[in-house]
Amino acid sequence: MPELVFAEPGERNDLGAFVARAVRLDQQAVVRLRAREGGLVDAWVSTPFDVLATRTARADLAPSDLTVSGNELLAALAVVRGDRLDPGHPQDMLWLSALPPTKHWQRVDQLPAKMVSDLADKGIALAKDNVGPTGNPPASLLDQTVLTVTGEGMAVKVPLRCLFALSGMGFLADDEDETIKVTATDSWMRLDARYGAVVRRRHALLPLLV
Repeated sequence: MPELVFAEPGERNDLGAFVARAVRLDQQAVVRLRAREGGLVDAWVSTPFDVLATRTARADLAPSDLTVSGNELLAALAVVRGDRLDPGHPQDMLWLSALPPTKHWQRVDQLPAKMVSDLADKGIALAKDNVGPTGNPPASLLDQTVLTVTGEGMAVKVPLRCLFALSGMGFLADDEDETIKVTATDSWMRLDARYGAVVRRRHALLPLLV
C-alpha cells in the first residue's frame, strides 16, 4: 500500500491547500508525488493553462514516484489526522506531462509579487472580454508575453498563461515585501512564489517528422 509520512502536521495542511486549489481548477486533476533526497516530496499538477504547478513538502513517500487522483489525495488529507496516510490508488498512466530537470537551473532575477499580481488581474479582465467558442481564453492571448526577465546572460519571456497559473493556484500575494524568483534552464522556466511554483517549457517542442 502506498504511504505518505509527513514530518509535521503543518506540512500536511500546506499540501492539502495545494491539492485543493488544483482540484478547484480541474475536478479530474491528478497529482504526481516524487520523493527526493533530504526527506522531501515534490507534488506536481498540470493546470488547465498548460503550465505545471508544484509544491514541496517535508515528508517521506513509498513508492518514491506515484501519481494519484487529486480528489482521493484531498480526501485522505482532510480525513486522516495523523502523520501517515494512504495517498490513494496509483494512477501513473494518467500522468501525461514531462517533468523538468532537477539540476542546472540558473537564477535570472526576482520580481515584486504585487506587480505580477496586478499584471495577472489585468490579464484575467482582458481574458473575460476575449472568451473563445469553448468558453476559454484563446491560446493566442494566453501565449502573449507579459514579462521579459533578464539576468545572468539570459532573457526569459513569461507568457500570460504562467500568471494565470500563479493566480489560479493561489500563489500570488499583494504584500509589498513578497518577491517571485525566476530561474531557468535552456529549455524550462520556473517562477517561485511563497506558496508554490509554476513551471513551463520556454520553447515549443518541434513535431516529429513522419
